[in-house]
Amino acid sequence: MSKVIVTGGVGFIGSHLSRALLLAGHRVVIIDDFSDAPYPRASKEENQRDLEKEFGEKVSVQRISVTDVEAMRPHFEGAETVFHLAGLAGVRPSFLDPARYARVNVEGTANVFELADACKATKLLFASSSSVYGNSTPLPASEASPCISPESPYAASKRGAELVTLALARRAVGLACVGLRFFTVYGPKQRPEMAISSFTRAALAGEEVTLFGDGSMRRDFTHVDDIVRGILAIHAHAKPGFDVFNLGSGAPVDLTTMISGIENATGKTLRYKVAPVPLGDVDATFADVSKAKELAGWAPQMKLEDGLKTVADWLRARS
Repeated sequence: MSKVIVTGGVGFIGSHLSRALLLAGHRVVIIDDFSDAPYPRASKEENQRDLEKEFGEKVSVQRISVTDVEAMRPHFEGAETVFHLAGLAGVRPSFLDPARYARVNVEGTANVFELADACKATKLLFASSSSVYGNSTPLPASEASPCISPESPYAASKRGAELVTLALARRAVGLACVGLRFFTVYGPKQRPEMAISSFTRAALAGEEVTLFGDGSMRRDFTHVDDIVRGILAIHAHAKPGFDVFNLGSGAPVDLTTMISGIENATGKTLRYKVAPVPLGDVDATFADVSKAKELAGWAPQMKLEDGLKTVADWLRARS
């Protein structure tokens, strides 16, 4: 039973990953600062309670920011693997506080790398984003595509985290460092302001939502269960040095199709008004996942219609 670190482990993806690791028999130390945005603090506290109720002393939750190296340091001792999922998410809010995004996402990643290296961990897997590709990358986006024109401070901070890790990995012989480029992750416990979560909640409540654009924007919606399986598969195959992997569905749909899927999952009609596309939103995301298939034996399994039902069922159970 090995000790693993999960930063951001009571967030959306982090809580799902922490549970999977605990079910596999690992001891999990979660480091999370419980910041209130964009993922609500109350949701993080609920996720903590759920994990502690199910797994007891096998999980340890530490309220620490990844910007605080010395506070984190003692908790890394003896860790074999570090899953670094902590960070600030969200394209639109990143324009309001770009310095904070750089501090948490770039400096925080450098801090976690330093501690993983110091404690002699063998593997460091960290959350990147499909946002690094921007609008200029030919689709489907492959890991070999250039990532040189970010559309938002958030995208720039995620690419910065990749680059600082790439540079640091040159001196960390024996440490496997893997950037995980997630594509529009959804599922139970998703951030409440994200489209699938907010639209499904509105459909169930008979409320109106805002649709940005004409519905033609495409997103590579990826269920959190597939993401967790992908993280674990890549972890199992990670080799020393630096690498990046896409984790997406490989089957993008436009927003109009997403709305139809939500209506089918809920049995309700979704009312919406149209507004201009916000600054920083990309036209489409579309993952080439052939690298993860070839090198880690992973492929997405969840169909969108089935995944949307898990969201609707989860929200109904909470109403």
